[in-house]
Amino acid sequence: MKPDRMARRIVCISLPNLPVERRMRQLARAAQHQAAAPQAGSAPPANTPFALWVEGTHGPVIHAANPVARAAGITLGARLTDMRAILPDLRADPADPAGDAAALAQLALWARRFCPWTTVDASGPGAPGLVMDTTGSAHLWRGEAGMLTAIRDQLAGLGHAATVAFGPTWGAAWALSRYAAGIAYDGAALHPLPVAALRLSEATALILRRLGLKTVGDLAAMPRVALARRFARHDAADNPLIRLDQAMGRLPEPISPPDPPVRFRVESRLPEPVLDATHHLPDLAAALCRALSAAAQGARLLRLSVWRTDGEIRWIEAGAASPTRDPDHMVFLFRDRLERIDPGFGFDLIELAAPETEAFAPTQRDLGGAANESRDLPRLIDRLAARFGADRLRRPALLDSHIPERSHTETALHGIPPPIATEAQDRPARMLDPPEEVRVLYAVPEGPPAQFQWRGKPTRITRWQGPERIAPEWWLDHPGTRLRDYYKIEDERGQRLWLYREGLAGDGRGPAPRWFVQGVFA
Repeated sequence: MKPDRMARRIVCISLPNLPVERRMRQLARAAQHQAAAPQAGSAPPANTPFALWVEGTHGPVIHAANPVARAAGITLGARLTDMRAILPDLRADPADPAGDAAALAQLALWARRFCPWTTVDASGPGAPGLVMDTTGSAHLWRGEAGMLTAIRDQLAGLGHAATVAFGPTWGAAWALSRYAAGIAYDGAALHPLPVAALRLSEATALILRRLGLKTVGDLAAMPRVALARRFARHDAADNPLIRLDQAMGRLPEPISPPDPPVRFRVESRLPEPVLDATHHLPDLAAALCRALSAAAQGARLLRLSVWRTDGEIRWIEAGAASPTRDPDHMVFLFRDRLERIDPGFGFDLIELAAPETEAFAPTQRDLGGAANESRDLPRLIDRLAARFGADRLRRPALLDSHIPERSHTETALHGIPPPIATEAQDRPARMLDPPEEVRVLYAVPEGPPAQFQWRGKPTRITRWQGPERIAPEWWLDHPGTRLRDYYKIEDERGQRLWLYREGLAGDGRGPAPRWFVQGVFA
């Protein structure tokens, strides 16, 4: 039976030896660095029983074991002392579950070279693996068999022994990857498998076996009413009927990767590993811009990723001050960043993606054919960010306060700076923080001082405007805070200052009022 090319296709990958394989590589690297004869910290020979342990309730228990140890009777979850009694030659090292989980998450990202929908598969008992929704992707590998072979071979190249299987559902693919590696096009392929293949716990599988239901086919042939009553209190993830319906495709089970796949992305698969992405970037940028243009979108964030031959992924990001789909500008944004990618021993897959985009409609052109809008400002911002770092670019931002020193701040520049609000345009271009106190030499009644000394120099006022009274913010200021009267003044040299008096004579809130210069007008 030929499968429907548009039917859902799920790939599950079982990696039962991942913890042991990681530990063996660590020991091999340590031996290479030491350049010494085999010792206690060196990697054991391939035919040596080897296991990893974790702390249990009653002492260390077996966490993982290599095939030689399992063939000799070493059981996962058993006490280490009991297993050494069975196999005295067993070598055991402490396990690293956190490191194993991180390595598996990294492999889930690595697997996106085959399809974007990949994630860690911990949906069943036993060691977690990987799950991939490859619907619509198998033809890129000359069919499902070709994809299975490519996945298996590339994982072997990374040092991982894997069992890979296709299935029409997540449950079917999981069962086939753990119990009968192969391709399943319908639910009948699951009938000969044991009931544990439905991702059931050992306790639930034991109950079914005691009821005489040893295979998936036996369970599928049973009347559902009695079973539904028997397992009504079981959790959904351990209910035989729910798991059977998921495996047969009667219940949906979507695959959700850790982060949604990027909508706009292009990639290039290289016949040979390379160390530099410079020559491939222009073509990728042009292809990405065509996709953005077709959707009337512009990129605000770009991510350049490389898949190394050792299974590691490295990427760099570049932001744009405004939406862009100019290939030359995209190449420029990465010009001084490419050296930050560690290529290792080379990479054979490179991807350019736009994780963040904005609507970017085509611009109206004038009669001469030129665009009406200028891109000079955003490109200047991008050039400065590329040269000095995006965190070095700052812009003023207004705050909800009428106290001058609280009414504005500086924030990181993300995009084109907005125009300053009209209510702040009569403020000085340069604000002094903190305000500088002045010494009054001669005061004008009900007005600013006619002459004062500031920064050691006497200053005579020729013109002034005001006052503008600003009261304290009682919800923020402490009791006793005095009001301010602000004046715009111009001295005999033409310098324009923003001056204020703190407090009023006889207001009962302190001594004589004080004068300060708050800002300098342009």
